[in-house]
Amino acid sequence: MPESFTPRRMLDRLVAFDTTSRDSNLQLIEFVRGYLGDYGIETTLIPDETGKKANLFATLGPARDDGIVLSGHTDVVPVDGQPWSSDPFRTAERDGKLYGRGTCDMKGFIATCLALVPEFLARRLPAPLHFAFSYDEEVGCIGVHGIVAHLKTLGFRPKAVIVGEPTEMRVVNAHKGMCGIDTLITGLEAHSSQQHKGVNAIVQAGRLIAYLAELQERLKREGPHDHRFDPPYTTIDIGVVEGGTARNIIPREAKLRWGYRALPGSDDGSILAGFQRYAEDRLLPEMHRVDKAASIESRMVVNAAGLAPREDSPAQTLAMSLAGANQTEAAAYCTEAGTFQAAGIPTIVCGPGNIREAHKPDEYLELSQLDLCADFLRRLADRLAAGQA
Repeated sequence: MPESFTPRRMLDRLVAFDTTSRDSNLQLIEFVRGYLGDYGIETTLIPDETGKKANLFATLGPARDDGIVLSGHTDVVPVDGQPWSSDPFRTAERDGKLYGRGTCDMKGFIATCLALVPEFLARRLPAPLHFAFSYDEEVGCIGVHGIVAHLKTLGFRPKAVIVGEPTEMRVVNAHKGMCGIDTLITGLEAHSSQQHKGVNAIVQAGRLIAYLAELQERLKREGPHDHRFDPPYTTIDIGVVEGGTARNIIPREAKLRWGYRALPGSDDGSILAGFQRYAEDRLLPEMHRVDKAASIESRMVVNAAGLAPREDSPAQTLAMSLAGANQTEAAAYCTEAGTFQAAGIPTIVCGPGNIREAHKPDEYLELSQLDLCADFLRRLADRLAAGQA
């Protein structure tokens, strides 16, 4: 007889798998595959190029072109250098809260989906309920593209996708997009006493940083603005600056890792295009007067779509009904929902936990949130069983 789990016990198991994005998620995926297989549920693994990570896709009920997708990512952010009060990969309960990396973001949702499998099957669903569990969401919503491609291969167009990111079971119908860019500045090395004979890559990086800071202030001041978001404008971040080898050497190379989170529908690549124009028109001519080989090269490494509000979305209508909500919310963070929506699938975000607790030391999920999520999913199963979803 297949082993049964409560959502809490399933979450204990999932947190115990260290699925930090830089590492493999296959142990967790194989556990889920075995668990679903014990219930007679076929699964499809969609591996990455290395074969060290994989998405999992499974269908409960008839395998056909409709139904609802429950989507979640299996990877978590690192714990390096964070002052945890307990082992981050072993759940610890304190004061009605369950501590551990990924409890909130977002293994709590996946655990609840999996724990309720026996209840879903007992309803003999006439319409399918799909599980879509991905890899590498935390580093740019990478794995979800394989799931979207798989749906197209199957010819499936689900009625709705519910992405279970932490919203405290509120319905989020809009979030910002996310772009990540790597910029390499190549100058010319020289003795630090001979500034006129070198091209200081760090100085040029500083000028680019100043350009981005000025652009951020302009976006803050002039918009576009959407006051559903906090903050209500597109934001620019500079996360990593690298360069230089010694105090007395004019640095040849500098690297910037930066990006921006744009309001949905507000950016078509104009931020990166403006950045490149500034580099080409203002910086490179000066650099080339010293060394024709000097360069500034930018590469977009992350491009995750925002989620735009669709008031006529069947996903929104369904989620609001299941959650008993009379309004929707917007989020400043990015999720896989935008990628599903870009593929033409109605999508909403709704899951247990509060995003404020994600990515921090002592990340936690309130146990009451697991109960709310379970109730939400049971109502969904009832709707599917009654042919109403």
